[in-house]
Amino acid sequence: MGARLNLFDNPVAAKSLRHITSAGKVVSDSTLPAATRDLVLLRASQINGCGFCTDMHTKDAAHAGETSTRLNLVAAWREATVFTDAERAALELAEQGTRIADAAGGVTDDAWANAAKHYDEDQLAALVLLIAVINLFNRVNVIVQQPAGDYQPGQFG
Repeated sequence: MGARLNLFDNPVAAKSLRHITSAGKVVSDSTLPAATRDLVLLRASQINGCGFCTDMHTKDAAHAGETSTRLNLVAAWREATVFTDAERAALELAEQGTRIADAAGGVTDDAWANAAKHYDEDQLAALVLLIAVINLFNRVNVIVQQPAGDYQPGQFG
C-alpha cells in the first residue's frame, strides 16, 4: 500500500508541511510537559483514525520513556488510573477540540476551565495549537492514505 500522493516529493506539499512543522516546533519548545504533548498527539490521532500518526506518536512516546500501560490506555483514559488530573484535562480538551463537529458548542466551558486549573496561559496556548496542528496532520495523512507501521522514532528530526 502506498500513499495517494508523496507528501515529501511534491514541492507544494513539502513546503507547506515544513511551515506546519515549524509551528509545531514552537509548541515543542514550550513548557507544556512532553508527556502531556505525547498523550494529546496520540489521542487525537486515534480519534481521527490516522494510522501513520498513531504509529509515530506511540513509538516516539515509548522511545521517550512512556510506559506501554499508559500508551495502551490512552483511548480509555477516563477509566484508567494511570493519568494525572492535568493529563486528564488535556486529554478532554484534545477530544473536544478534535470532535468539534460532534458538539454544537465545540469545546465546553467546563473542559476549558478544567484545563485552565492545571496549565498556565502559555501552556494553554501550546495545548490549543498542538491540538490544531495534530488535527491538520491527521487530516492530511488520512486523505492521502499515508501507510502506517514503518515509522522509526526520531525519523523526522
